[in-house]
Amino acid sequence: MRDYKELKELCEAKRGLYANIHAKRKRGEAPAKKGSKDYPASDAFKKAARTAKEEIDFTESAEQRYCPKCEKMETREECRYGVEYWDKYATKNFKEAILGEAAWTRKEGKKKSGGLNEKGRKSYEKENPGSDLKAPSKKVGNPRRASFCARMKGMKKKLTSKKTANDKDSRINKSLRAWNC
Repeated sequence: MRDYKELKELCEAKRGLYANIHAKRKRGEAPAKKGSKDYPASDAFKKAARTAKEEIDFTESAEQRYCPKCEKMETREECRYGVEYWDKYATKNFKEAILGEAAWTRKEGKKKSGGLNEKGRKSYEKENPGSDLKAPSKKVGNPRRASFCARMKGMKKKLTSKKTANDKDSRINKSLRAWNC
């Protein structure tokens, strides 16, 4: 069985080029200029796009979960804090437990047709207490729908490029279709 540190290192290494770029931005550092030693190689972006699609399976078996107190993947019986603790706090999703990557920020929290699925909405609500996300409404008389459509159409007009605005697979166009705007 893999230990906590090994899994965390594996997961951190998997984050790759784009995670490094975003981490640098978050720290307030200026991006590397083309030609400097820190600037990625020309093929790095293509390689990063390929590796970002691959996912690591962190679970050893269906019975194992990540226990935050024990800091490792284990079965219910192996948890030294007892089965009650394991039942309440152990999670199947190692990435969410260790890296704090909620489902709404990852692929499994999003619908292919645009917007968040139920798992994504639940993870957002867990991360932002007091929020109450609901599924899209296609009903024409719904005031939630009217408000959403007006807001998103304004965002689409103001914040997207011509290319994105006309792209049927862009997230904004998918969400507008999901709400029947």
